[in-house]
Amino acid sequence: QFKLIVENPEKPVASGLQVTAFVEYYPESEEDLQDRLLLLIEDDIFDIPVLGLIPCCYLEIESEINFDAVIAKSKIISKEISIANHGSSSGTFKMSYDGVVLLNIEPTSGVVEPKSRKMIKVDICTDVPRVIKEMIKVELEGRGCTEVWIKGVVVKQVLKVLGVSCGSVLECINFGPVYFGSSKTEQVSLYNESPECMDWVAVLEDNAIGGEMGTDLQRSADAVLQDLSLKCRTRDVDASSLVLCIPNEGTLLPYEKSLVTLCFSPKDFQVNDSSLKQDYVLFLRFEAVGSKDGYLQALSDVSLHTELALTGSGLPVLLTFNPGPVIKFMDCFLGEQTQVLCTLKNESESLPITFSFQKTAHFHISPEKGKIKKNTAKDVIFSFSPHQIGTIKAKQVVDIIDTGIEKNNSQVLKTICFHQICLSFIGVCKSKRKNVLFKINPGITPMISNATGQFVAGGTGQCSDKAPVALLKSAQTQIHTHRMNRNCKDDALIAFPNDRAASIRPNEWNRKYRTIFTKTERYNYIDPEFCYTDFERLSKEAHKEFYADFISSLRQRRLQKDAARQFYIYNNSVSIGLKPAEGLMSPKLSITDFGKEKLQLKMLPIAENRLLTSEKLAAIGSKSSIKEIWSGLSVVPSSTQEKKDCSQTLTPKQLHQILIGPSTIDFGDVCVQSPAARKLHIINNLLVHIWIQIEIEIDELQQTGPLSQVVPPLTKTDIPIVFETNTLGMFKRSFNYTINNQHLGHVLVVAKAVSVELELSARELILNPIPGYLAETEFRATVRVYNHRNGPAEFTWNPVITNRGTEFFIQPAKGFVEAYRDLECEVVWHPRFNSPEAGEFNLCVREGNTIKLKCFAKVTIHT
Repeated sequence: QFKLIVENPEKPVASGLQVTAFVEYYPESEEDLQDRLLLLIEDDIFDIPVLGLIPCCYLEIESEINFDAVIAKSKIISKEISIANHGSSSGTFKMSYDGVVLLNIEPTSGVVEPKSRKMIKVDICTDVPRVIKEMIKVELEGRGCTEVWIKGVVVKQVLKVLGVSCGSVLECINFGPVYFGSSKTEQVSLYNESPECMDWVAVLEDNAIGGEMGTDLQRSADAVLQDLSLKCRTRDVDASSLVLCIPNEGTLLPYEKSLVTLCFSPKDFQVNDSSLKQDYVLFLRFEAVGSKDGYLQALSDVSLHTELALTGSGLPVLLTFNPGPVIKFMDCFLGEQTQVLCTLKNESESLPITFSFQKTAHFHISPEKGKIKKNTAKDVIFSFSPHQIGTIKAKQVVDIIDTGIEKNNSQVLKTICFHQICLSFIGVCKSKRKNVLFKINPGITPMISNATGQFVAGGTGQCSDKAPVALLKSAQTQIHTHRMNRNCKDDALIAFPNDRAASIRPNEWNRKYRTIFTKTERYNYIDPEFCYTDFERLSKEAHKEFYADFISSLRQRRLQKDAARQFYIYNNSVSIGLKPAEGLMSPKLSITDFGKEKLQLKMLPIAENRLLTSEKLAAIGSKSSIKEIWSGLSVVPSSTQEKKDCSQTLTPKQLHQILIGPSTIDFGDVCVQSPAARKLHIINNLLVHIWIQIEIEIDELQQTGPLSQVVPPLTKTDIPIVFETNTLGMFKRSFNYTINNQHLGHVLVVAKAVSVELELSARELILNPIPGYLAETEFRATVRVYNHRNGPAEFTWNPVITNRGTEFFIQPAKGFVEAYRDLECEVVWHPRFNSPEAGEFNLCVREGNTIKLKCFAKVTIHT
């Protein structure tokens, strides 16, 4: 079957030349042949093997598919395995699997073309944690049967709270005693013990069982229960103001740890007695975003969270002053100093106190700041050094310092003054008597005594920066007035003759000076090198006027801002600007005093730095549940506000307030070729629009719609998920959805496709005679046919005919029973001679089940 075609050379082959031979193969049967060629070169003989192979396939398949570690989040995940054909002809394969873990293998059989690959997709469902080790048998043409192992581990998504130093799991953090108004911090580590990323958010359980706010746990139960006023005050307190979590949301990579700072800031709820200790027990829950179904699904293991108990106590500042709080100093003179020794005692048995005295005029404190240990005292010296004469009353403020939170930035912890104590200082500064020594002034003394008069008191202790100039209104004297100067203006000033030191220059350039006797205008010398010119004087006046106007405008602007601020503060529906007066206190309102107003107050946006609380989420959820919209929603964002809202990237805290579920939709038993619908609920608890888009590529869910909706703020809606299949068996598939075209989620659909089935109210039926008819001439009874499934069922009653025949009849003999409906059928028996008293019917359901009904006639024999 081999043919050699060659021309052997008759002469030797020269160097660089070649001889070509052809071998042709003509197979006559499907078998491989082997032969050889003989090549003679000079005296040597070489064998060249010749093989003749028929075309065949050579299939290879991977021996293992490893899904690695995946999260149990009710999602269908897929992986592919390839079957390669390295042969020269196509080959067939066939797969078989008898387990229940693998949901789908596509395709299970087929043909692989030569020099190509065939991809096989294997699906698993991550609904429950387990170890996957399944085997698929594969029959390959020409290779026989081989095995493919499917391996993987489905684990729970675990979020743990670990201690920073110890690294072990924490269940409780005790902050211990903390002063009211101050803060204390503790750090924990959040650990994502799972192989996938996790978005998390912190939620404060302010209505949890066992929680306490402002209760003294050392008191008896009766005393606490009788304190109803405290219960009413703490009922309306925002628990998120007591505990701060930094950060309170975030994303954790697989097996990543993140440091979280918890800050405890107790508030004083007492009104009458502020010296009582107040204990707090709160619960902080760390949740994975997307794991909360709430009432949408009643599964015990759906919600993934870890809970951390927070305990602490709030203590008031117990700092006493002896003497105090009113401290009186001994009288002293100007320039002298008196001191008072004051003892500061820290009455607290748990915490030290750090104090700092503010600066106050005329008073000095030594030391100005310090720290007093618990239940100890410290001496401080108060000094009174007056700088003015009279009775001085001052308010001395004592700042109590500790770690706290800034009002404007609650995420920054720093040393602040969280409490102030006021002391009253009273001191009297007396004036010293001073002997005035008089000296003779040799100058001419005018009628009116002044600084240039005869008796001058010296040693005033103060120096003037101006030379003394004696001035007198010229209109007030007529001494030796010259006739020609008697009509001088009233604004002219008289210069005394003993003021020569200042007579060479005017006190004011625009004032005129006349002599005291003759009223003659006196010559004044003006030095041009030191005197202002007219332009400079005008410029100086304009400069003063400019700054006066500028300062006035700043004042007007400040007053306008204060007025606007006051307007915005009091222009609201809650406060109208009324202030308590004459010692009257505003009433403490509780949640029972007002209903809708409390709900509207909680509809305000949750601050970014504040924790989510269970009470706030419940209030927002109730608001969203009230506003239900089933139709008329936009498919895509259309308005400007909708486009702006739906383009936002949501934070984990915002995603936690969006409920889409249930995460697993279980249709139960569904008849083939009969559609069934379930609702996918969407609850938007945010104050912005969100855009929901559903991506469905599953043939059985193609009737679902609408696939896109823009959900308004605080709104609840739903999308009907429609399932219909033509194949019997178990169905498990998942589809994805997106929020704002960015955030991905999924929903698992579970169903069992079954055939139609009918049920009977009874399998045995006893027929009794009808009262009022002739004795035992007709027996009747009814049986009810139930259809508990979602598809209509066509049925037929077929009687079982025996040798004696049958006298039982049933109506209707055939018909339809609609989905979730029932139908009553009547059985009649006519007594005859030798008629059987028992009979049977077969209820045959088209493409469904068959049920047997036995009938008995209850015949009474009269003697």
